[in-house]
Amino acid sequence: MKFLAYNGKKKSGSNTGNDVIVRVRLPNKRNREQFATADLMLGANHIRVRCYDGVTRTGRIKGKIKKRVWIREGDVLIVVPWDFQDEKCDIIYRYTKPQVEWLMKNNYL
Repeated sequence: MKFLAYNGKKKSGSNTGNDVIVRVRLPNKRNREQFATADLMLGANHIRVRCYDGVTRTGRIKGKIKKRVWIREGDVLIVVPWDFQDEKCDIIYRYTKPQVEWLMKNNYL
């Protein structure tokens, strides 16, 4: 897949194929980040998430992304489990649909 810069204008002689701009942030294993799927909205910025290590945790939407991103059930997320309570985690990133398709195509999910 090509990564292209796109400014909304079509240039003559440019590649007009079905190339999509995809920038994907991957979980950093050093920071204990991992993939998760949003299962149930609990309210008060809390979501039940199913992590890819097989554990169901209660996720808290951090204030940094709370005001910028809407998280819905079924979204793919990056979470960081807490050190002192393994059944809770912080949600730090939400993937968009093209990013999820790219992750599946490249065998990350």
